[in-house]
Amino acid sequence: MTEEEKKKKEEGVSSVRGIGVAELLALLDKAKAVELKDVEIAAEELTFELLPVVLQAAQPSVAPAAPEVPAVPAPEEKPLQLEEVEFKPPAQTYAAQIAEVQIGATSREGGTRSRVIKIGGEKCPAFYRFEQPTPWRPVVALDVFGVDVLPPLPKTIKQWYADVLEDRAAWAEKCMKEYGADLVTFHLISTDPSLPNSTPAPEAAKFIDQMADKISDPFMIGSAGDPAKDLEVLKEVAKVVKGERIVFASVTLDMDLEVSAKAIAENNLDLIALAFLDINQVKELNSKLMDFGVPKNNLITDPSTGGLGYGLEYSFSMMERMRLAGLKGDPSMQIPISCAATNAWAAREAWAKIAEWGPREYRGPLWEAATGLAGMLAGADLLMMMHPLAAKIVKQAAEVLSKHKLKEDWKEIPYENWVTMKI
Repeated sequence: MTEEEKKKKEEGVSSVRGIGVAELLALLDKAKAVELKDVEIAAEELTFELLPVVLQAAQPSVAPAAPEVPAVPAPEEKPLQLEEVEFKPPAQTYAAQIAEVQIGATSREGGTRSRVIKIGGEKCPAFYRFEQPTPWRPVVALDVFGVDVLPPLPKTIKQWYADVLEDRAAWAEKCMKEYGADLVTFHLISTDPSLPNSTPAPEAAKFIDQMADKISDPFMIGSAGDPAKDLEVLKEVAKVVKGERIVFASVTLDMDLEVSAKAIAENNLDLIALAFLDINQVKELNSKLMDFGVPKNNLITDPSTGGLGYGLEYSFSMMERMRLAGLKGDPSMQIPISCAATNAWAAREAWAKIAEWGPREYRGPLWEAATGLAGMLAGADLLMMMHPLAAKIVKQAAEVLSKHKLKEDWKEIPYENWVTMKI
């Protein structure tokens, strides 16, 4: 480097050194970007001002502050008393109603019965009193077994009829006058052709004719369950009770329906159509009988009843479906329903002598009563029963549930005392 170059270099450094801090900062303010190289700053005090963004970036990483906890709201003031709100039952209307069937005919109607019984006529499901009143309460029929054959009845049932087992008319009177049954069923089980001394159809008709003379109340006639023999019995019996509107039980799909319908229609009788826990079978049987001339108000349908513990739930569901279908407009289902609560005695729990299960004297009738009550709540209009105590329980329940209005306020009824109630 020449002397002249050294001199110029020293002068340049001196000129920079001679600039004060204020002039330097002023120059920095005017410049967008300044890069200093080989610069020495001589000052007694030097202050740097860092921009906020730079300061924030330079701060060490710290955990964020906890969110502010909102203040706990004051508890709402609870009302001192409940608000009174009017309850409106969810009432509905239905497209159709169940046919009304009359059992028995007085002298003014061409018969000889002292009174008549009516069932059916519902415009809503069973005991929906908030929708429609119950037109006729369900009725209870107790069994009487004629002509000369008795089935193997449980002792707990037989003891109630011990004094009248040989006199069918007295048996029937005892059922209605003493035990409060609405009517009785004379079961012609002796006409079963499988028995060694099966009763011929004309003889069975003669027996029914005798009962009709001795008893002035309406009654029912039960067949043995053989399709061919039952049809013979129906034709013979229909002649001797013509015009009485006596109920014949029963006709099935296995029988000649045209002949059966003719016997019923020509003699003005009522008929139970028996199916076997098949709603399609019920529909088919009822439809065919009506097509062959049986009026709807002379027809009762029996879908079969499984006793408590032996299919009761299925029977209950089926009866409900039948009743709802009828109310919705199905003509084949607009028929009063029969429930054979007597089938409860097929369960050994009802009659077996097992100490751990409790006394049979109560267990049996309660088993039958539970079956009958379930059927009634599902829509049954006619309850076929055997034990007087079971019949009494079901009839009393039917009377209460069928009332248009209770005479007593529920608050006044000591229902909580059911634990100590005596039967």
